Amino acid sequence: MGDREDMKPREVPDFPPAEGRRAGDGLLRRGRSYGDRAIAGLRGDELDAVRGAQAGSLSDLERLFREHWPRAYRAAYLVVHDGGAAEDITQEAFLAAIRSLDRFDRRRRFGPWLDGIVINRSIDWAKSQALRAEVGDGPLAAVSEEDHVDRSFSPPIVAALAALTPEERAVIVLRHLLEYTPGEIAELLELPRGTVKSRLSRGLDELADLLEGER
Repeated sequence: MGDREDMKPREVPDFPPAEGRRAGDGLLRRGRSYGDRAIAGLRGDELDAVRGAQAGSLSDLERLFREHWPRAYRAAYLVVHDGGAAEDITQEAFLAAIRSLDRFDRRRRFGPWLDGIVINRSIDWAKSQALRAEVGDGPLAAVSEEDHVDRSFSPPIVAALAALTPEERAVIVLRHLLEYTPGEIAELLELPRGTVKSRLSRGLDELADLLEGER
């Protein structure tokens, strides 16, 4: 089925309350986008850390790492559904970002820049795994690992996400975990906005079908 910009996702069940998430927050919850929140200004502390990291300060590098690692790791995990791979991808993405700091535009936020690197690398990893056509319980075993299960989404939703394509998982994670707008996702993934919207629509429809089938 081709990508269609006018596709409308149907409603899916709300996520149950979780740490950092209010009761009633659902998959289709709308709030201020990451970009809107960033427009409030490049926080002085982050800008100082970026400047320090560009100058070679290890303490500022550690500061950026501590601030952005949890969010980036959660995003990677929900795309690849493998704890070890998510750690590797997030670490490699952070190192790639650090190596490119000399080209970083200080008018931008470091977080979205890092998120784009993490998500694109996660998609590539997940697609390479699919091409290897490994058969077995690996993905389900990864979801059930207590040390790596993401608490932002309920276990049934995490498991259902594993059944989607990497591209569908990526746009859902960017939209509903990281709270980017479709336009911001299109910029991060270098895709047409219509492609992002159609992947969201297909992914949410499939997710709803999977969750309804478990009832």
